[in-house]
Amino acid sequence: MTSPREASGVIFAHGSRFGGHSLFIKEGRLYYIYNFLGIKPEQKFVSAPLTPGKHTVGMAFAREKAGQYGESLGTTKLYVDDKVVAEGPMRTQTGHFTLCGDGLCIGFDSADRVSGEYESPGRFTGGTILGVGVDVSEEAYLDVERLAAAALARD
Repeated sequence: MTSPREASGVIFAHGSRFGGHSLFIKEGRLYYIYNFLGIKPEQKFVSAPLTPGKHTVGMAFAREKAGQYGESLGTTKLYVDDKVVAEGPMRTQTGHFTLCGDGLCIGFDSADRVSGEYESPGRFTGGTILGVGVDVSEEAYLDVERLAAAALARD
């Protein structure tokens, strides 16, 4: 992702107002929102203002235990480059986000947006998304970060 001062909009969104998650830039800050089954409030992680230039951004969730209803409880970390810029507790559900046809979107969110923090479709503008990766393995986020940075260094 490049030019964060000018960039805004959805990097990725998966799901809808009934549950999902989204990574996006708003007013120069990186946001990660997890919408737990549409139950308010949205779980929100926000960075400080981003600096101009190329960045590798992402988030990681580490499950620590199951909740009373079988939901996953753990810690989420929001990253800019190799630095944690926000972190805190989060609960997630293990079901699918796409029961109503709202799948994974890159560079926008479909008609039924994940978060009230932006308007649909929330198109990404003012920068370039060079790639989006989703890793559900046991690998640490920083390993993924290093691989992404190495890939960007080849350009």
